[in-house]
Amino acid sequence: MQQTFIDALYARFPDTITSNQCTRAQVLEVMQILGTTKYPSWLSNPQSRISRGVYAIDMTAQVHAIQPRAQRPASAPAPIVEHAPIDSSLVPRVDSNYVPFGNHKDVETIVKSMQFYPSYISGPTGNGKSTMVEQICAKNKRPLIRVNLNMMTDEDQLIGSKTLIDGNVVIVEGPVLIAMRAGIALLLDEIDAGGANILLCLQPILEGKPYYFKLKNEMIYPAPGFTVFATANTKGKGSDDGRYIGTNILNEAFLERFAVTFNQEYPSPAAEKKIVMNLMTSYGCIDEVFCDTLVKWADAIRRTFADGGVDETITTRRLVHIVRAFSIFKDKKKAVELCINRFDEVTRVAFADLFDKVDDDTPIEATPIDTIDNETPMKPQ
Repeated sequence: MQQTFIDALYARFPDTITSNQCTRAQVLEVMQILGTTKYPSWLSNPQSRISRGVYAIDMTAQVHAIQPRAQRPASAPAPIVEHAPIDSSLVPRVDSNYVPFGNHKDVETIVKSMQFYPSYISGPTGNGKSTMVEQICAKNKRPLIRVNLNMMTDEDQLIGSKTLIDGNVVIVEGPVLIAMRAGIALLLDEIDAGGANILLCLQPILEGKPYYFKLKNEMIYPAPGFTVFATANTKGKGSDDGRYIGTNILNEAFLERFAVTFNQEYPSPAAEKKIVMNLMTSYGCIDEVFCDTLVKWADAIRRTFADGGVDETITTRRLVHIVRAFSIFKDKKKAVELCINRFDEVTRVAFADLFDKVDDDTPIEATPIDTIDNETPMKPQ
């Protein structure tokens, strides 16, 4: 019980690890977390008392650390617990093509603070939400565990489960518990694709509280540095326009546990030009004129999409695909054509026509997509 209390104290007040002392107020708060009304008797030891309401904890922690744990009866062999190794491989690789924009600075401030601060990042597809979190962790050499959610994701995959390996019952902890124990960042990608009922298992974790792992009958305390980021195309209210099929309406109590919500838009034309030029340099296909054309073309389409003139848009990810196609086929028109073939025929033709006019230096204001829309309707009648 003493070690459990000390572990909880360290998790709730990380500064006590280095100061080797705690206050009465901190003790009372940890008692509340543990759900006990019994004041720790070991603090009454005269050697532990520094001053009124201030106690030393280093000696008691060291003494208790060497005490053996109680053994299970021989008739009930303990299951094997497998912990995933925490090493440098969990630190994302630095992407030299990455360009900071949008909420980068604020998210990096959270990562650098090493505080537990659950953050929800919402925005349209293909604008670098997850990449932003990964590259911030890469820059600051912070390990990160990324989990992509879907309708089939269940509690066992997130928290942990029992399995049988070579005749032994093995408890395999999930990514959430691994991140908690190691004190590293957890990225829940496409969180609005997860089942609303399943995600409720994360509620105590999103409060920064200890988690009772029933398979081991153990209370797990989040280590300093643990935090949670969630990315999604919606704000947990579903997709009214049907663009993001498979997203769910999330529980309001679950969403309320995220401290802040960031709205991530597409990069500005200046930032996107840097991204495209970096990619062209990386792939060995530098063409500044083509770069300018792509950025102007995408910006015109997005503005028309925002005004309701078209039902589709060009994402930053789509521009990445075009640059890669250009590096392979060495043909601008073909690269664009192949990468917009995913759209319906009317939209594809309209996007291709606009690209031709932008490429010919025709002023965009003179050839907006809504003009093309009048000649060739974007929506089937």
